[in-house]
Amino acid sequence: MTEKYHETDPLIDLISDDYRMLQMISRFGISLGFGDQTVAVACANAGVDVGTFLTVVNYMKTPGRVYSHDMKDSIDLPALMAYLKKSHNYFVNYRLPQIRRKLISAIDCSSSNQIAYLILKFYDEYAQQVASHMNYENVAVHPHVELLLEGKLPTDPFMTVVQQHCHNHSNIERSLSELKNIIIKYYPSQANASLLNDVLMDIFIMEEDLLTHCQLEDTLFADCVSRLEKDVRDHGGKPVPVSAEEENSSLPDSDLSEREKEVIRLVAMGLSNKEIAEKMFIAVNTVMTHRRNINRKTGIHAAAGLTIYAIVHGLINVEDVKM
Repeated sequence: MTEKYHETDPLIDLISDDYRMLQMISRFGISLGFGDQTVAVACANAGVDVGTFLTVVNYMKTPGRVYSHDMKDSIDLPALMAYLKKSHNYFVNYRLPQIRRKLISAIDCSSSNQIAYLILKFYDEYAQQVASHMNYENVAVHPHVELLLEGKLPTDPFMTVVQQHCHNHSNIERSLSELKNIIIKYYPSQANASLLNDVLMDIFIMEEDLLTHCQLEDTLFADCVSRLEKDVRDHGGKPVPVSAEEENSSLPDSDLSEREKEVIRLVAMGLSNKEIAEKMFIAVNTVMTHRRNINRKTGIHAAAGLTIYAIVHGLINVEDVKM
């Protein structure tokens, strides 16, 4: 694969070619006002490893996120991790709160509009999910790599850590897709269409940005770390314990049974799985099976999303919803 961008290209040409490069340069700590500086000069002035910078921007431009051995060889892992940490900070402390503010402006958040309230609740749950995942990366994945860089071998193989990492990514992507679909399909038409379409555009752009970020971590970053781990193991690195965490899973589509509709109704009323089991005279495991089937058929996993679904499909009256 031939690289699109090179050290000798003016940095302004990258941005003119693709506006998304603005996101990349800010996360590398390169400020605007660089004039006609080349990529190499701008990176040197900002103290950024030029090989890592070019690898990331070229990776972002490749169809299907294809990369070569040469790209992996150009990566400086500490520089890439610094970029990933700044990306986490961007999503958690800037992008997600900014979209939340726009969402509040776009929808009617008065106490009488229960669906707007539930959409906002769903968004807050999603934002918390992203923050938790990125915190996992900061406290479990990156310390693992830092030990390897010191020539120490963590007791958990990197692929064990990264499997959880990839699983969390798929959950994040699924939740954002659910949020978009709920707003598009179920939010009342009397909303401010221009504001709502604007915030939806922001959500679509963030979805693409997050997807690229996750793909970079799951492929290029993971391969570089796996190679480093093999080198440390081959050179007799000393095992050192390191921590990790956990989450959930998914599937696709069909009609809901009456039992499943009743479970959705009870979820919307705020009942726990145990309370639903008692109410329906079934085992908790049976409730959990119904919940999995509902998730698969509706594509909705969060309680707030199921509550919106129940209201829109007439499974429950708004007055019966537990807020």
